[in-house]
Amino acid sequence: MEPSNPPPVPPMPMQPVGPKDERLWGMFCHLSALIGLIGIPGAVGPLVIWLVKREEYGLVNDQGRESLNFQLTMLIGFLLCIPLIFACGIGVALLVVLSILNLVFIIIATIKANEGVAYRYPLCIRFIR
Repeated sequence: MEPSNPPPVPPMPMQPVGPKDERLWGMFCHLSALIGLIGIPGAVGPLVIWLVKREEYGLVNDQGRESLNFQLTMLIGFLLCIPLIFACGIGVALLVVLSILNLVFIIIATIKANEGVAYRYPLCIRFIR
């Protein structure tokens, strides 16, 4: 009697890519700006995700641009504070305020993107449209 081989197991069907993945990547567009906490400009994370996923998801295209624009705006604000540090003491206070606003708006935008809502940052220069 010959041993019988079990029939091959069919591969698991792939999960359909849908709104949940789109919201997740939209969230990553905003969260990736936290890369600025380790010394890399905050615009790098949103730029990479936006360039890689913008064709695939509409929300990522929108929120990636929005996050990138806001991080570029924050970068300009931080750079403008540097001479103020040396000119007068207000530069340090402005850096602290900008850092707190940046963190708060990133958290708000992340939550909104997770809900599938296209968030618009306040006080943001729209460099990329």
